[in-house]
Amino acid sequence: MKTRSTNTPSAVAGLEARRAALALLDAILVEKRLLSEVLLLRTKDLTPEDRARAQRLVSECLRVMDRCDRMLGPHLTKRPAPHVMNALRLGVYEICAVGEAAHGVVNAYVALMQERAKASHFKGLVNAVLRKIDASKDKWDVLPAPMMPKWLRKPLIADFGKETVALMEAAHAKGAPLDLSIKGDMAGWAKTLGGTVLPTGSLRLDPSVQVTKLEGFAEGAWWVQDAAAALPARILAPRSGERVLDMCAAPGGKTMQLSAAGAIVTALDISESRMKRVQENLTRCGLSAEIVVSDALEYEGGPFDAILLDAPCTATGTIRRHPDLPQVKDGSDFPGLFELQEHLIDRALGLLKPGGRLIYCTCSLLIDEGEEQVRDAKLRHPDLVVDLDALKIEGVDPDWIGDEGLRTRPDYWADFGGLDGFFITVLRRG
Repeated sequence: MKTRSTNTPSAVAGLEARRAALALLDAILVEKRLLSEVLLLRTKDLTPEDRARAQRLVSECLRVMDRCDRMLGPHLTKRPAPHVMNALRLGVYEICAVGEAAHGVVNAYVALMQERAKASHFKGLVNAVLRKIDASKDKWDVLPAPMMPKWLRKPLIADFGKETVALMEAAHAKGAPLDLSIKGDMAGWAKTLGGTVLPTGSLRLDPSVQVTKLEGFAEGAWWVQDAAAALPARILAPRSGERVLDMCAAPGGKTMQLSAAGAIVTALDISESRMKRVQENLTRCGLSAEIVVSDALEYEGGPFDAILLDAPCTATGTIRRHPDLPQVKDGSDFPGLFELQEHLIDRALGLLKPGGRLIYCTCSLLIDEGEEQVRDAKLRHPDLVVDLDALKIEGVDPDWIGDEGLRTRPDYWADFGGLDGFFITVLRRG
């Protein structure tokens, strides 16, 4: 049980945010829970500023955790208890990556050790190790980019080779900018928000901005959506009045794109809570769609002119913005996800009108969730064809397109700040 020591310095600067960050890191690395699952619960009593700082500390520490552990290795004869190790990792990140004054960082994490009876006897260790880290912090900049865990790195090396995986890891370490899909005047909003218009039509901003305070948020002029995640709806290119099914719709960015283009959209997802958020965003942006909460494999609607299936997947293409993901997962869910994707493709094909088109996509780096799914689908449906021409939209590099579809990677667009890893294809009945 957590106990608060009466000897804990109450005036240590930044202690509340650091305490929450340590609790979040424990939840992720020990309890194996995603940051999105525990963030609000573990930071509900914080000010917005402290909540943002705690989230930033955890996310960026996770992003470079491999480096933190390399720095700590020479100073630990054996790894301490997880709570203590996580405090050391946060301390290393603050001293080496952020450049915080060592005395403030040391005081804070020593104070946090005093707050737990089972950790209090480690305060001397934390003090000594973090002071040694400060003395050797010049080694930080020459450390290699953090590597992904073996459960993920091994299959990616099999798919892409070591050199490409190293480029992906370097991109993951840099994090992700903030991308917006604009409902109206792109040039006007680019000027207003001070962003960069990307080749495929998304607007890119610095990630440090507070989204809800940006001009245009309240009136629904735009929504947050990675440039790669915006491609499937752009490729679908619905004509006004077409009936389109967004088959696994939450969190709703693609639904809003389709609605803004004039399609008659049915947004389908199994999660009632996530679909409430989709409806809130549609309302904020002045857009409409039929909201259906149902298992996609049991849904009986249609037929539709087009279907966008952003299938449940490993989400390995989003690590640069979700660095907790490779620490929480272990690859054990791969087979079940691959099988579900097969069933969803088959179900989607059954809901299409003759001549209709299916956009299949996953935010995954794994070939098994992209190219291999297309090859298997063609074996199950001999009349199925891949419409490669439909993938050739403005801003898409032709080199991204293979025989089965379009693949983006985090190391692409390095000069712009990268983009999420996605696989996207267009399937039609021959």
